[in-house]
Amino acid sequence: MRAVTRWYDENARDLPWRRPGATPWAVLVSEFMLQQTPVERVREPWARWLERWPTPAALADSPSGEAVRAWGRLGYPRRALRLHGAAVAIAERFGGEVPADLDDLRSLPGVGSYTAAAVASFAFGRRAVVLDTNVRRVIGRVAIGEAYPGTSPTRAETAVAEAYLPDEPAVAARWAVASMELGAVVCTARRPRCEGCPVPERCAWRRAGYPEWSGPPRRGQTYEGTDRQCRGALLAVLRSSDSPVGPEELEAAWPEPVQRERALASLVADGLVVGPAPEDGGDEVRWALPGGRGAGTSAP
Repeated sequence: MRAVTRWYDENARDLPWRRPGATPWAVLVSEFMLQQTPVERVREPWARWLERWPTPAALADSPSGEAVRAWGRLGYPRRALRLHGAAVAIAERFGGEVPADLDDLRSLPGVGSYTAAAVASFAFGRRAVVLDTNVRRVIGRVAIGEAYPGTSPTRAETAVAEAYLPDEPAVAARWAVASMELGAVVCTARRPRCEGCPVPERCAWRRAGYPEWSGPPRRGQTYEGTDRQCRGALLAVLRSSDSPVGPEELEAAWPEPVQRERALASLVADGLVVGPAPEDGGDEVRWALPGGRGAGTSAP
């Protein structure tokens, strides 16, 4: 698929974590942040994160609550805790250096098969099957003729991806990032720009007349009024405070009591919030981020 890599050479977006000077740690941070999050929402938080914590050891030396605080509005804040856990593991088990081996990468908290392959490929130039949604959509359309991939990769799909992967590690790494970019900006889910595709004659989906998706209905995620929105509102209060916060502050952020208490309990269960605990021996209970500024107790 040299046409795809040539297309990438001419059309790739300028993403800072894809530049030649990006460290393996910078690549790993980007992969955590980019999970279910658009690129443009990640640029500034990624830059601030690397400025504050330029190495895994720097993050490992900070409380996990500070990682949650710095995560801001990126969403899915458990990723911040997992990234902090990965930094601790890297500092303790790998001498502070992000490992290049796939098995070592998969041993890190929050790093699954995709993230391990992406870091091995993008940061170290290794030959690895990198299967995110964008790559899966490109391969599914070009090689199989299906409009969309399923919910998770199958063995057959992985075998097809392996067959497309060049043997030479450096070329394979280039193919991985190029196919991902192609899926992100041309072979998109809703409005593919087939006129800009570098391999239209190779596309089985195009040759078949663009058959519609025959799998389960594809539904967008709702956010307004959900527990996820409530969790975000409560976390925003905690992130903005240098000291533990009380019930009245959380009530102001989310007035509906049943949903607020349910969301708060889930945040505590996930380790994102510490509490409730009496403040200074008094009767009022307060909550805080774990191990951060103003945290008065440890998470259960």
